[in-house]
Amino acid sequence: MNEKYTPAEVESAAQAHWNARDAYRVTEDASKPKFYACSMLPYPSGKLHMGHVRNYTINDMLTRQLRMKGYNVLMPMGWDAFGLPAENAAMKGKTPPAAWTYSNIAYMKGQMQAMGLAIDWSREVATCQPTYYKWNQWLFLKMLEAGIAERRTQVVNWDPVDQTVLANEQVIDGKGWRSGAPVEKREIPGYYLNIVKYAEELLGAVANPEDPNYLAGWPERVRLMQENWIGKSAGVRFAFPHEITGADGALIQGGKLYVFTTRADTIMGVTFCAVAPEHPLATHAAASRPDLAAFIEECKKGGTTEAELATQEKKGMATGLFVTHPLTGAQVEVWIGNYVLMSYGDGAVMGVPAHDERDFAFAKKYGLSIQQVVAVEGETFSPDAWAEWYGDKQKCVCVNSGALDGLSHKAAVDQVAELVAAKGLGEKKTTWRLRDWGISRQRYWGTPIPIIHCDSCGAVPVPEKDLPVVLPEDLIPDGSGNPLNKCEGFLNVPCPCCGKPARRETDTMDTFIDSSWYYMRYCDPTNPEAMVAGGTQYWMAGGGMDQYIGGIEHAILHLLYARFWTKVMRDLGLVTVSEPFKKLLTQGMVLNHIYSRKTDKGGIEYFWPHEVEHTFDDAGKITGARLKEAKGELPAGTAIDYQGIGTMSKSKNNGIDPQELINTYGADTARLFVMFASPPEQTLEWNDAAVEGAHRFLKRVWGFASKNAATLQAGGGDFSALSAPAKALRREVHLVLRQVTSDYERMQYNTVVSGCMKLLNALEGFKAGADAATAAGDAAVLREGYSVLLRALYPACPHITHGLWAELGYAAALGDLLDAPWPAVDEAALVQDEIELVLQINGKLRGAVKVPAQADKAAIEAAAIALLVDPELAKFTEGKPPKKVVVVPGRLVNVVV
Repeated sequence: MNEKYTPAEVESAAQAHWNARDAYRVTEDASKPKFYACSMLPYPSGKLHMGHVRNYTINDMLTRQLRMKGYNVLMPMGWDAFGLPAENAAMKGKTPPAAWTYSNIAYMKGQMQAMGLAIDWSREVATCQPTYYKWNQWLFLKMLEAGIAERRTQVVNWDPVDQTVLANEQVIDGKGWRSGAPVEKREIPGYYLNIVKYAEELLGAVANPEDPNYLAGWPERVRLMQENWIGKSAGVRFAFPHEITGADGALIQGGKLYVFTTRADTIMGVTFCAVAPEHPLATHAAASRPDLAAFIEECKKGGTTEAELATQEKKGMATGLFVTHPLTGAQVEVWIGNYVLMSYGDGAVMGVPAHDERDFAFAKKYGLSIQQVVAVEGETFSPDAWAEWYGDKQKCVCVNSGALDGLSHKAAVDQVAELVAAKGLGEKKTTWRLRDWGISRQRYWGTPIPIIHCDSCGAVPVPEKDLPVVLPEDLIPDGSGNPLNKCEGFLNVPCPCCGKPARRETDTMDTFIDSSWYYMRYCDPTNPEAMVAGGTQYWMAGGGMDQYIGGIEHAILHLLYARFWTKVMRDLGLVTVSEPFKKLLTQGMVLNHIYSRKTDKGGIEYFWPHEVEHTFDDAGKITGARLKEAKGELPAGTAIDYQGIGTMSKSKNNGIDPQELINTYGADTARLFVMFASPPEQTLEWNDAAVEGAHRFLKRVWGFASKNAATLQAGGGDFSALSAPAKALRREVHLVLRQVTSDYERMQYNTVVSGCMKLLNALEGFKAGADAATAAGDAAVLREGYSVLLRALYPACPHITHGLWAELGYAAALGDLLDAPWPAVDEAALVQDEIELVLQINGKLRGAVKVPAQADKAAIEAAAIALLVDPELAKFTEGKPPKKVVVVPGRLVNVVV
């Protein structure tokens, strides 16, 4: 074998072998236990980043080790291929999004193959392919039939230049992120999925350990994030009656302004009501008030989510309208508030400034009355400054509230519910922070919504036989709106009902649709007749996917939508599981140092870590950095700001290109480093020296085989006659094997790698005995130890271990390393002939005593006393005879003199 480790040659040969065998193609096999492990599918952005490398290596280690243990393991891969980045790239490069997307897929797939991932590429899917998104459309139509999907209007962010709806994160300082145009709030029609219908079930599996579908295999913080997002609130919905009539003379909203509150115990503290700018009462008031109309227009430039509204300045205007307090009959002024969402509840809130911090700030700003109606014993209320206890519902009792005085929160809520119900004005109700999922996007690069608009028949579903509605792939967005609106070949179709000329829907589906069920399609990827079939029943059996792996950034929306989609598919009879993912691992981010400086023009220039060197203070703490060499107009030694550790990013020049790493050190080094540097769920800090250290370790693994090739060649395993060093080595090998096996089961892959390092150290330090009678046994121990090392290391570094396994003849004896059996711990090897105990004299450590492993107390005492004649120990006894000997079995012996 070659003396030198050459990663490029080793990895090329291993991959050629696997490809020739079609080694990773997986089929359903009832004779084996199945295990479905999946990483979240990537967006084809153009290149892999180190976060991808870490995610997929975690999955790969799991897959390979379980295959060795006899499991039928599925590890598929696909592409989340629709979405806005492709459109932006298309506008910049003046090329269709499809061409950009498919080119990126080809490049990234090549990078994954270079990493040696055990992916079954026969199951590859791309969500932009008609064979995939046909089933998005099909299930959407089934949801329409079932009443889960519906068309309605909702307030959204509208960019008047780009002619599209913007997500809240795309609105920056009230302007479109790309166009810079002032964003408008518009009420436009779109399609919504009734996820709220499933809110109780979605909540139970993350919040209630007694729930039959409780996700015990998920991280607690992810369950909590989902619970908070779903946001169950129990309270009272009630109305403030009014006599306000519209232009038609009818009472607006039937003469009732409804609100929902979880603090009905504070109802007597209402001093105003606030409505959303889009509320019918606001519209009515603005019709005769230009100042109100202008304020409403200003509000339309704000956000549309609770999170955004919570951080913006609270503004309002009085409408001059009044409603009636349902219990006291008092007149309550109606305000328009920019912090009230029309999409939350009924688009109105009761203002209780004394006991709601937001209302308190609003009342102070506009001089509104603040009336205390709950109290806590020992606390004094002041309308001048907010105190946390003002909003405490656990310790509060009602005051200044008439019939409610003295009641606790719960008792008061119950009483208020009875009082408003008796008047026909309200009832107890549960509400949800969760909103129905709006899936309509005024964008081109996405799944076409299968609806045809006919002047005579209205919105008509596309017949199932005509699916998929194929998205034309040759259009190029130019920033002037959805190009589908100008594509006559796509737009103009006959109505399926009446045959008259009609037009296709040009909105496309939210890309979260694509990622909500791809993992099920992997199971039946080429089935043209069914969305899911027998493969899904096999791989998703037993409660769903066995292990899902991905970033914490997807902890809410993606996982929530996938859970919802699964329940819909269950209710439509397509699957039998209620939850898609039994176990979830959210791997930590990959971090690196960030260096920058302010430019003369006030901008920020970032520098690559290799361009700078650190400066330190007297305590050795990094204080800054300086350029190693001249760069542009900046001379060597120029001071650079050190911003600390942060997520790798191209924009901050602190990313690492996996391909460069592979080209320099090989894929196995890249894989080994990302697994060893940190536990999978924790952040990983990049370290060039540690990467080089990982490479040196692999060279040692290769070098040991090269140096000892004759001894390590596959042969017998007779351990009946062993030297003492060989017995010690074999015990160490099996002790480490036991720990490594446990670490694999816990997915603690960093300690798996450290175990492999410990194994190599033990093998390198082994010196065989000189007795010819034990030579064969000693060689067998070395072979066994090295074969254990290769198998333990293989899931992390499959190329080098595959090459060595074959080179040393183990493949001929035990089969290809892919399917070689996972080594079993030999309990007999762990049994010691002799043990070493700590020796103490008068309680102080003075040495050690070796005794037979089965020695009884008397034998241990005798062995310890016998050692006392040694001059080095005798000086501690001063010639005095032992008074007693204390033996702590398996640990120590203490001689008291």
